[in-house]
Amino acid sequence: MAGLGVRFVQRMSSTRAFAKVAPHVVPALDRSVHRLTRGRFLLSAGLLPGVVLTTTGARSGRLRRTPLACMPEEDGRGWILVGSNFGRTGHPAWTHNLLAHPHASISWKGRDVPVTARLLTGRERAEVWAALLRFWPPYATYQSRVDREIRLFRLTRSAG
Repeated sequence: MAGLGVRFVQRMSSTRAFAKVAPHVVPALDRSVHRLTRGRFLLSAGLLPGVVLTTTGARSGRLRRTPLACMPEEDGRGWILVGSNFGRTGHPAWTHNLLAHPHASISWKGRDVPVTARLLTGRERAEVWAALLRFWPPYATYQSRVDREIRLFRLTRSAG
């Protein structure tokens, strides 16, 4: 996407209206497109890289599939997930699931990859947060809207 188009999308995605509508529309569209393309494509991946995260429900124990934007790590060994919840007040459910059950899987570019999630804290979180803001500046707007610290997770490949 050209620079002007990216800036427009970033500005639009920082609005409160987007935060109200997007959580209901974007995941549903992503799930449908992901299913129709047999895991090869996410609609939102035109803006940001994305995965479909499969977690075990923290309370239910059921498998939960959630399309999410991600920041692939430069070394290719992992992914960063951001629990921004589009700047809404509560932590997204998938973050509770990863805290309770860190072994999960992602669909990445049409492949299922077993992963282990780790909540980032302290200096490590601060370094990753700075990189995320360069990667997608609207995360700063999301953080400014909420009193909670947005959760960041590093996913690394696991044996399965």
